[in-house]
Amino acid sequence: MPFVSLCGRLLLFSILLFGFASPGGAAQITGLESPNSFVGDQLGSDYFISNINGEPEDRDNNGFITKLDSTGKVTSLKFIQGGVGNILLHAPKGLALMGQTLYVADLDQLKGFDKTTGKLLVAVSFPAASSQKSVSLRDVTAGPTGLLYASDQVANSIYRIDPAADHRVDLLIHDDRLAGPSGIAVHPKTGHLIAVSWDKGKILDISPEGEFTELESNGFFTGRFQNLSGVDFDRWGNMYLSDFTKGKIWRMTRDHRFHVIAEYLLAPADISIDRANNLILVPYHYAHAAEMNGLETPSDGKPKVEKRTLADYGFIPPPPKAATEGPAKK
Repeated sequence: MPFVSLCGRLLLFSILLFGFASPGGAAQITGLESPNSFVGDQLGSDYFISNINGEPEDRDNNGFITKLDSTGKVTSLKFIQGGVGNILLHAPKGLALMGQTLYVADLDQLKGFDKTTGKLLVAVSFPAASSQKSVSLRDVTAGPTGLLYASDQVANSIYRIDPAADHRVDLLIHDDRLAGPSGIAVHPKTGHLIAVSWDKGKILDISPEGEFTELESNGFFTGRFQNLSGVDFDRWGNMYLSDFTKGKIWRMTRDHRFHVIAEYLLAPADISIDRANNLILVPYHYAHAAEMNGLETPSDGKPKVEKRTLADYGFIPPPPKAATEGPAKK
């Protein structure tokens, strides 16, 4: 079977599993080059995809950012392109939007571009710690307090960046137990940073002070996750995870129940959720494609508090027997 046909069938299979929020809420994007991250602005009017276009650690200055409109149609395949004008863009990975600025994690720098014009606004360098040779940023996310966070998978480090203080960089946490922090997102309810582990399939909760706890990890006899790549939340607080190697996307509900919502995918990378339109945005690294799809909408934003009964599982008890006629027994 030709690769393009196989890719199309796998994308279609994921559509069937995700389900649509509306007929216009789905789109497939092809012609990409090793896409890594896929994000949208808060209004759901613009979307951006990072394209590594080569080896993930090469300084080849040929990475690019693709821009899409509100329907998922490509308006500029190479909206921002390394090697054009004064742009240096080697291997763009994680993306984050803050106001008018699109932030891009590119090896040892975090670069900010105007999301409308593509003009370079800022380039923030990350000095390597004494114990590491270099910095290689994997993901970036924006918090509600105006701070940015960036993960370094190889160095087991997460940085905090303050744009209001001339983009000052502080090391939030460095710990080998992070096990290769890849995707990161800020929990919309707690404000804590959530990181997923590439090396050991962990889900970590990191406080503003840099203290962390494990929310979930593989057990001794179980290996639910392999190489977790992306993480994000919908507006109700459900968490979504992408497993790059196993080709799965998981949903963790607010009561910590896990469900596979799509599988047999070709390397789903750094996913994100468009909360305004309730869409999931998925880049397929090895398929050189991406898609956006509607997510299931909960009946309300509150967890159920009623106790389950047998009727919830389809069991309808027989009606009570009618009382027999005659005098009551003594």
